[in-house]
Amino acid sequence: MKLVEVQLKALMLAGLAGDATAHRQLLSAAAARLRNYFGNRLGQDSADVEDLVQECLIAIHQRRDSYNPSLPFTAWLHAIARYKLIDHYRRCGVRKTVPLNDAEAFATSDEPAILSSVDVETLLVTLPAKHQEAIRLTRIEGYSVAEAAAITGQSQSGIKIGVHRGMKRLAARVMGYDVGHD
Repeated sequence: MKLVEVQLKALMLAGLAGDATAHRQLLSAAAARLRNYFGNRLGQDSADVEDLVQECLIAIHQRRDSYNPSLPFTAWLHAIARYKLIDHYRRCGVRKTVPLNDAEAFATSDEPAILSSVDVETLLVTLPAKHQEAIRLTRIEGYSVAEAAAITGQSQSGIKIGVHRGMKRLAARVMGYDVGHD
C-alpha cells in the first residue's frame, strides 16, 4: 500500500475510535485530494469545486460508520466523490459520462483487484429502479429515510423496504446466489 492510503486509513480508524483531532486531520487531507479530483474534472477555478468538496466532507462525516475498514479508504473516498460529481452533473443538466475506472485519481492501493471487484454501480444497476434509488440516497449519499422519501415521492416505509430488499439482493449476488424478483 502507498503511504497516503496508510496515513488516511489510520486517521479514519482513529477518528472512528473517537479521536477528534485525527478526524479533523482526515477531513483536511481529504479536502486537498478532493479539490484536486474535482479541479481536474471541472477546472481548477470552477466555483463548483469548493461546493463539491464541502458536500463530500459532509458525506464523509455523516456516513463514516459505513466505511468498511477491510477495504482501502481511498476507494471509499473516491466512490463518494464520484457520486457527488454525478449528482452535480445531473443538477446542472449536463449529460456526461464519468468512467467507472477513474479511480486512479484516488487509488493508492497496490492491489487493484480489490478496487475492480467492488464496483457498486455495476451491482446497483441489477436492481429494480426503486431499490437503486433508495440505496443510493440513503446508503451512498447519506440522506435520511425521511429526506429520501421526500425526494422520491415514496413513503418512508417504501424507502426502508427498498433498501432492505435491495441490500438483500446485492448480498445474495455478491455471495453468488441467484435471486428472484420482488
